[in-house]
Amino acid sequence: MSGFLGFDTSNYTTSVAIFSDGNMIHRKRLLPVKDGERGIRQSDAVFHHTKAYAELSESVLSEYSGEISAVGASVTPTTQVGSYMPCFLVGENAARTVAAALNVPFYSFSHQQGHIAAALYSAGRTDLLEKNFLAFHISGGTTDLVLCEPDSEKILKITPVSASNDLKAGQAVDRIGVKMGLKFPAGAELEKLALKSEKKYKNKIKLQDGCCSLSGLENKCLKMLEDGETKEDTSKFLLDYVSDIVTAMTEHALKIYGDLPIVFAGGVMSNKIIKEAITSRFDCSFAEPEFSCDNAAGIAFLTSLK
Repeated sequence: MSGFLGFDTSNYTTSVAIFSDGNMIHRKRLLPVKDGERGIRQSDAVFHHTKAYAELSESVLSEYSGEISAVGASVTPTTQVGSYMPCFLVGENAARTVAAALNVPFYSFSHQQGHIAAALYSAGRTDLLEKNFLAFHISGGTTDLVLCEPDSEKILKITPVSASNDLKAGQAVDRIGVKMGLKFPAGAELEKLALKSEKKYKNKIKLQDGCCSLSGLENKCLKMLEDGETKEDTSKFLLDYVSDIVTAMTEHALKIYGDLPIVFAGGVMSNKIIKEAITSRFDCSFAEPEFSCDNAAGIAFLTSLK
């Protein structure tokens, strides 16, 4: 039995996965962020990844009795020229070491490719790897809409379509969440607050060449809190605004590229409010919540394809 080992050491999560015979064994651990902080320094991320990946690897490998045929890792945030973060060196070095010890191939991918592949795997839409489709990657570091095309070398060729010109959706969620006293990352707790609100906000969205701006969203939410709006209503406004942004960006892309399939990936896309708003408008596929947030499952799956 052949297995394919994947590592992903993103800015906030250490994860290891093995894909074998259609099954995924997966372990991940959030990096610790101090209360009141809105992020973590790269040097601290590298330290915590280094502490975590051996234990996670041992846990995954203890559940797998077959051979490892290849090893993969995310080595950059995206496939774009100049994309780089030091934290990915930890996973890459671990993967290269294992591959060398086992005398098996090592394959490198981007974190974004892994997110999209994990979404396809968990949504049962791996058939899209053989055709063109649009994909959203929305998390703490990205609000990206990309065109995905089959590629014999890269598996997924990714071309940027549109993005946020400033603040990212996940950053807005975490910044406002921390301001309200929630623990970082704040997405899950902010969603619970929003679900208690009975309000429905409809926002007029302006795009520039398909790209959005989210800095005004943070300022608006801060003003709402200062003016005495409840945390519940402020949270609902924020998530409704993100839903409207994603809807506008989707409509813009479909006008350009035609009726392509749409896939949603990234931690922000595990939000129920946003998912319901999007699925009511478009024929699309979402990653399961377990595979929405940072994970190595997509890397392990891509490694098997290589």
